[in-house]
Amino acid sequence: MGSGILPDGLVYFHGTYTPLWGVRLLLNGITGEQEGYVDMVNSLVLFAPFLATVAVVGIVLWAIYWLLIGRDPNLNNERKFPRQLLMFGLVLSGLLVSVFVLPVNESSRNQLLGLIGIVISGVLAFSSTTIISNLMAGLLLSITKPFRVGDFIRIGDHFGRVSGRGLFDTEIQTEKRELIALPNTYCINNPVARVLDSGTIISTKLSLGYEFNHDRVELLLLEAAQTCGLQDPFVHILELGDYAVTYRVSGFLEEAGHLISMGSKLNGCVLDTLHNHGMEIVSPSFMNQRKLAADKRFIPVPTVMVSDEEQKISAEDIAFDKAEQAEELENEKEQLLGEIEELKKSLKDLKVEGQIKIRQDAIGRKRQRLKMIEEAMNQPEERIGKTDSRGSSVGGPVT
Repeated sequence: MGSGILPDGLVYFHGTYTPLWGVRLLLNGITGEQEGYVDMVNSLVLFAPFLATVAVVGIVLWAIYWLLIGRDPNLNNERKFPRQLLMFGLVLSGLLVSVFVLPVNESSRNQLLGLIGIVISGVLAFSSTTIISNLMAGLLLSITKPFRVGDFIRIGDHFGRVSGRGLFDTEIQTEKRELIALPNTYCINNPVARVLDSGTIISTKLSLGYEFNHDRVELLLLEAAQTCGLQDPFVHILELGDYAVTYRVSGFLEEAGHLISMGSKLNGCVLDTLHNHGMEIVSPSFMNQRKLAADKRFIPVPTVMVSDEEQKISAEDIAFDKAEQAEELENEKEQLLGEIEELKKSLKDLKVEGQIKIRQDAIGRKRQRLKMIEEAMNQPEERIGKTDSRGSSVGGPVT
């Protein structure tokens, strides 16, 4: 049925009598709704490149995070730190790319870029210069790796065994069992002397009078070094002083972990060897302090020696307990990571379901062990190096 205008001002519109002004409002509403849809579509088209860019950047960043960090939950702090810095740089780059494709005018875009620059500059400005320097020094140490946990090192006036490495400082344990935290900038600005794991040379110095023939002295010092257990010993004459000759006896020590106790043992062997051959170690000026008989010798009376087997506890076991525990945990962790990788590779060649299940269970046990090691490494200093009544370490046995 059509529509027509009635005398009373009504309009027959789609089966009903409607006032003329109502029809106009209805038509205007339909037109306005259509214009709103058009504006929304235009806005979506305008922001489509920006939304697509944000989605692509987000997916790429998530994939990179999973490849670098997410797929390996057993990463230690030293390996994770450079990857976190890389992720920070990638996130910042993704943010800048998103700003560049934002559908705004050039002036607004420049203002956004300036705001981002101000925020980054503010973070760097308000952060302590020392913190940033130590952070960068820690990154450099993680790349160059001049030493590792468990190594004996000397930095400046400090000597000890590395018990921990962090983003901002390096911790060493001294022969007095003290823990010293050295800022990473200090480790960068000072020469680092590291004792090699394959062995080191230990030595001791002493002064003897000119009345002793140097050839005989050298033979006795070589005998003392061999008695001590050092390999390939040698003797140097360091100085011809006004009253005495200064000698230095040295030898190669394979077990670098016994550096302190072997140095003490070498001194004892030198004393015993020289005294047993009637050679006293005193300064010539000592005779001028008091009158002594011509046959008086300053050689102690021999005592019963304690064998090495009876000395079950060495100085290193007490002084460097935390450093040794940290080294053992670090080595065990690296070994487990290598075993897990080997098991993962072997899974690809297996086709029997039972063998695959056995390998997967083994991987699960080793990952559980890794988790226990991480927890042990993060324990407070008081618990590091502690053992239970059976003598096992904090982490427990390896499965």
